[in-house]
Parts: sequence; C-alpha cells; structure tokens
Amino acid sequence: MIFVHHSPARVGRLLTAAGLAAAALAAALPSGPSAHAATTSAPLPRTSTPAEARTAAWLNAHPEQTGNFFRDLPKGGDLHNHLSGSVRTEYLIQLAAEDGLCIDSTMTAVAPPCAAGSRPAADALTDAAFRQKIVRAWSMQDFPEGESGHDHFFAAFGKFGAATSHRGKMLADVAGTAAAQNQTYLETMVSPASAGARQLATDVGWDADLAALHRKLLAGGRLDQLVADARKEADTADAEFRDTARCATTTPRPACRITVRWISQVSRNSVPERVFTQIALGLRLAERDPRFVAVNLVQPEDGEISVRDYRLHMRMLNHLHGVYPRAHITLHAGELVPGLVKPEDLTFHIDDAVRTGQAERIGHGVDLVQEDNWRQLARDMARRQIAVEVPLTSNAQILQVEGADHPFPVYRKYGVPVVLSTDDPGISRGDIGQEYHRAARTYGLGYPELKDLARSSLEYAFLPGRSLWRPDPVRQGFRPVQECQVLESPRCARFTSQSPKAQLERLQEQSFRAFEAKYAG
Repeated sequence: MIFVHHSPARVGRLLTAAGLAAAALAAALPSGPSAHAATTSAPLPRTSTPAEARTAAWLNAHPEQTGNFFRDLPKGGDLHNHLSGSVRTEYLIQLAAEDGLCIDSTMTAVAPPCAAGSRPAADALTDAAFRQKIVRAWSMQDFPEGESGHDHFFAAFGKFGAATSHRGKMLADVAGTAAAQNQTYLETMVSPASAGARQLATDVGWDADLAALHRKLLAGGRLDQLVADARKEADTADAEFRDTARCATTTPRPACRITVRWISQVSRNSVPERVFTQIALGLRLAERDPRFVAVNLVQPEDGEISVRDYRLHMRMLNHLHGVYPRAHITLHAGELVPGLVKPEDLTFHIDDAVRTGQAERIGHGVDLVQEDNWRQLARDMARRQIAVEVPLTSNAQILQVEGADHPFPVYRKYGVPVVLSTDDPGISRGDIGQEYHRAARTYGLGYPELKDLARSSLEYAFLPGRSLWRPDPVRQGFRPVQECQVLESPRCARFTSQSPKAQLERLQEQSFRAFEAKYAG
C-alpha cells in the first residue's frame, strides 16, 4: 500500500514547473535547416500506403466519430500497467462487497467487523451517493481543482488496497477492457510472494556487499521457496481468471483472447534489504517461469527513500542483472518535475536507469530535458532502442505535465521508441483508446503515426522470438523480414509459428487490414 502526505503548496510549485518545462522543451526541439543534423537519430520520412491515406482522410472528415475510431483501432499491447490501479473502480467496490469489507470514514476499505463510523462496502451497491464518495476517493473522478493530483492519485492505492486480494478476478476485468479496446497483449505489474519477501529481507538484514547479500538469500533454499510460492500464486490467479472469464466454456469472454505476462513490482520506498530481495525474486522468477518477464521499481519516485537510495537501487539492478541476464528490466524513471524534488535530483534518474540499472525500457521519462547531457542520452536511447512507456493522462493528472510541456515530441524527434500506455486507468478513469486519441489531438498525429505507435507496443514487448520487422523499425521504418514479405504466405506462417512475438505482430497487421477496410470508405 502507498500513502503520501505533502504540503498543499506543492500544487503551486508544480504549476510553475509546467511553465519552466514548456520553455525548456521549446528550446529542446530542433528547428530550421540544421534540425536533421542536430538529430542524427531522427526517423526516416514515413510514406503512407493508399489504404492508410484513405483511413487518415476518413478520420479527418469525421471528427464526431472519433470515439468509435479510437476504440476499434488495433492497439497491440499495454506495456505499462499496474494491475490493481487498472481495475474499474466500480468492480473494486463489488469485490470489497463480496469479501464483506467495510468502508471507514476516510473511504478506506478495511476488514470487518465494521466499527463506529464505518459502513459495509455492500451498502455502495444500492446507495448511489455512498458509491460516488468511494469512487471519488479511489479514483481521479471529479478530482477537486487546486488539490494535489499527485497525492490524491497515490493515496488511492492505500484506500482500496484491501479489496485487491483476487488477482485473477482483477485480471479478468482489466483484460476484458483491453479486449474491448482491440488489444491483444498485456504486461501488468504485481507483487509476487510479497509477505514472504518482506520476511526473508527482515531475517537476512542488510549487507552492503551485494554478492554476499544474494548468497544469504539463496541459503537454505529460501529464495527458491519464494519463487515456488510466487508460481503457486500465479497458478491460483490463472485458475481464478479462467473461471471468471469463462475461458473453458463454450462462451468465453473476450478477456480470454489477451496474451498476459507479469512484471514483478519492487517497492522502492522500502529498506534496502527488502528492495534487493524483491529484485532478486523478480529476476529469478522471470528466468524460471515464462509467465513472468521482468522487474520494475514502483511507488513515487520522489519519495524520501526513493530519492535517497536511487543510485543504490540502480547498483542493485546492475549486480543482479549479471546474475540473471535473461530476465528483463523496465524502470519508472524521470516521473519528476521541478518543484517535486531538488534540482539536482532531476539531472540523472533516466541516465542512471539506462546506463547502470540496465533498463531496456523506461516508464514516464517526463524530466528528460532536465537531465545532464540529455541530448546524448536521447541519441543513445534511440541507438540502443530503449523504449519509453508514455501514459499521457497519468502524466497530466499526477505531474500536471501535458501538451507542449511533455517530452513526447522530443523523444520522437530523436528517434527514441515511444509506446503509449495506460499506467493506472482504473484510477485515471480512462483506457488505452483515450491515450491514442489524446496523442493524436495534442500532437497532430495522423493515422500512419498512430499505426506505428501501435506496432511499437508489440515490437518492444518482452515477448520471446524474432520480430516480424527488420531491426530498428522506429528509425528505419516498419519493414517486414524477408520471410514475411508476403504476410499471408506459407513461408510467413512457418516463420511466425516459431515466434510468439511475430505471431502477435502478424495478427496485428491482419487487424489493420480489416480496420482500414472499414474506415477507408
């Protein structure tokens, strides 16, 4: 659970920061004859196919029908998604009612019996006014102007935390929303064997010698027991998901079509031994269970311990990456703005995540232009194809950063892969279609650009196997590999049958054809 308490003065500081960020970004974007020379990583010009051009023309001619368009658009995968924060708030209330939980005076779900000042969560199923109070506390709906979006957002996790014990049911809800949004893939974050990891960390204690600390975790098979416990949790969640979504019946719900992979969360605002234990567990688990693919550090990046131990956490990741090289790493980095932390703490988080923390993707990356030597960092990220997971709505709600203040166009100018993501759409009261619509409206993106963003969501997913695309597709263009020059050929079918990644990418291309046939007129 996450609790954050900050001064109301933060709101003013963040609003001022937005103005500073806008000026910095305006200066950052290349312009004029030297622009291409300044961004040697810039993508090649994009040529539209006739079907793409007709689809783009339809979108421009039918602004009143954008809701259906962005819902139907094949959007690939969501790579930055926190499971508990992605469940529809109304469904969380239903789960709280089913578990017999109570809602106290702060709108926090607590275990029964209901004390004075508390009410059964089940009351919210029939009392609309009570339900709306809970919805406002557990999400950003009707968020009061002038309050801290940052604090309200993160506090919501603690308020509904007691209602999140049914991982499989929550996944059925989130995957159902993804399917309704014409997605095929989901990477979502959970905390495996959380209680056991906390106890092991407490028992072992801290040791600045990271190799020695890892040996202590392994001693007596205790870390392997946590891996086994995490796998049993996943088995239970899988069974609950299949049952909830009716996957084994003759009428399975659309959620059953979604390919799901887990990312192990690490609570970065914890004592060092717990952070290290969770990282080790997540990486070891990813190498031993294909349902798990990566680790990520969560909780506010501006938290006291997060800031204090940031470089230490990156050294932990660097060391354990050497032990578990086949596991993936994606990191929240740069979810900061001036006024949220001291100026010096804005200068290195993304860089350290990439260069020391071994991040293959980063989440948010909002403070890019505040980083030391950020232009070289952006070029390096483009060259190494380190993607940025961008949840535009979340950045607007938490950091008050949007539009020209956001580095979204800077990343794209430098050829850094960008993947639109939801973050916590249950709390944000949105969906992935909203993110694509927002990107199109805010940054003037046409259908071909949106199509390539959707392609990137699978290209940079932690799926095994070769890609359908030749290397560096963001800068060089999405060009199919030799085997799939003809998408429907037997040769391409044989190629994709050997690669889970290429299978989903081929399916997406087939979906694009159907989509363009519908909207090209």
